[in-house]
Amino acid sequence: MQRESTAGNSLFRIVKGVGLALGFAFLGVVVFAGVLRSTNISDRAVYPVNQTLKLLAIALGTLVFVRGEKGFLQGGAIGLLFAALSYLTFSALGGDFSLSWVAIVEVLLSVLTGAVCGAVAVNLHRN
Repeated sequence: MQRESTAGNSLFRIVKGVGLALGFAFLGVVVFAGVLRSTNISDRAVYPVNQTLKLLAIALGTLVFVRGEKGFLQGGAIGLLFAALSYLTFSALGGDFSLSWVAIVEVLLSVLTGAVCGAVAVNLHRN
């Protein structure tokens, strides 16, 4: 019974971590769009800033919500789900669901970021 409760808690923490990451990324994109409209920042800055926002969002969601054991797996799951949901969202908005090497690398980087931050989070929150 305890094991089922722990698995349920981990799943709920993962969902909350993904939700926080998505909310942070959305807010960051909205703020950056406003900055782009009001300044003369080059369009070449969009991709690196968006990638940085994504990785910061994953790190935030992971560091805030990952607890207990297997932080590496919990964080990796947050990164994977975030990457999948953001890919689906932006593909739907752009009308193009084609997979490229760049998209695959983004998913791998998201999982790695989440996994590393998950391992850190578990050790930070140890009592």
